[in-house]
Amino acid sequence: MSRDRKLEHTSALQQTRIDPNMKAGPGLFIHRMVCYIVLTLFAILCLFFFYILIVNATREHYDIQSGFSFFPGTHFVENFINATSNATIPVVYGVINSLIVATLTAVLSVYFSAMTAYAIHVYDFKGKNFIFNFILLIMTIPTQISAVGFFSMCTDWGLRDSYIPLIVPAIAAPSVFFFMKQYMQSSLPLDIVEAARIDGSGEFRTFNTIVLPMLKPALAVQAIFSFVTSWNNYFIPSLIIDTSYKKTMPIMIAQLRSADFLKFDMGQVYMFIFIAIIPVVIVYFCLSKFIIAGVSIGGVKE
Repeated sequence: MSRDRKLEHTSALQQTRIDPNMKAGPGLFIHRMVCYIVLTLFAILCLFFFYILIVNATREHYDIQSGFSFFPGTHFVENFINATSNATIPVVYGVINSLIVATLTAVLSVYFSAMTAYAIHVYDFKGKNFIFNFILLIMTIPTQISAVGFFSMCTDWGLRDSYIPLIVPAIAAPSVFFFMKQYMQSSLPLDIVEAARIDGSGEFRTFNTIVLPMLKPALAVQAIFSFVTSWNNYFIPSLIIDTSYKKTMPIMIAQLRSADFLKFDMGQVYMFIFIAIIPVVIVYFCLSKFIIAGVSIGGVKE
C-alpha cells in the first residue's frame, strides 16, 4: 500500500471514529438524560431564591411575616413607591452612587490589570518573577487588616465622604491580574505582538487595538466579577461615606434592615434588594454574549 493510500485509510478511520451522525447507544442516551435532569434541578435551585425575592417584593409586611408563599402578592407598586419615596433612605441616589462606583471600578481595574498582565507576559526584564509573586502575595491579605490604616490615611488626606478611596485602590486588583495573565498564556501568542512591532505599531497601540479585542471573553468575565464585587461592597464604603445622599445601596439596605422594629417594613427591604439586583442582571446579560463567544472560539481548534 502506497504512502498516499495509507494516509487516506488513516483519515477515513479517524472520520469514522468521530462521526457525529453515528447512532448513540442506550447507555449514552441515559447518561445524557441524567445530566440534563441534574442540570435542570441545579438551575431551578439557583433561580428559586430569585423567584422568592420577587414574590416577597410584591407582598406587604404582615403577609411576609405570616409565612412562605409561592404566589405573588398585590403590593408591588405600593412597596416600590414606599421604597423610592423614603426620605431617610434615598434609594434612587443609592442606585446612582453604586452605579458610578461599580462601573468605574470594573472598567479601570479590568483595563489596568490587563495592561499589567500584558507587561508581565510579553516583556522580559529583571525582577519579573518577583513582581509576579509579590502581586499574588497581596491576594492573601484580607481587606480588614489594612482597614484602620486606610481609614486614617483617608482622614488625613481629606478623602472622607468621597468616592476616590472606593475607586482608585480597586484599580490594583491582584485576582483580576492573575486571571488575565493565565488567559494570555493560553490565548495570546507572542508572534502576534512581534508581527505588530515589525509593522511599526507602537506598544500602546498594539495593546489597545490588537491585544484587548483578543481578550474580550476574559475582560467580560472579570468586568462582571469586578462590578458585582464593587456593587456588593459594604465594609469600606460604610467607613468612608457619611452623607446620606452619597451612600451606596448595601449601606442603605443595612440601614433599612436595622431600623426600629415598629417602623420596620419587610416589603421595603425585599423591594430594595430587588432594585439592587437589577443592574447586576443587566450587566450580566450585556456581557454574557462575549463569554459565550469566547467559549465557542476556544472550543474550535484548527
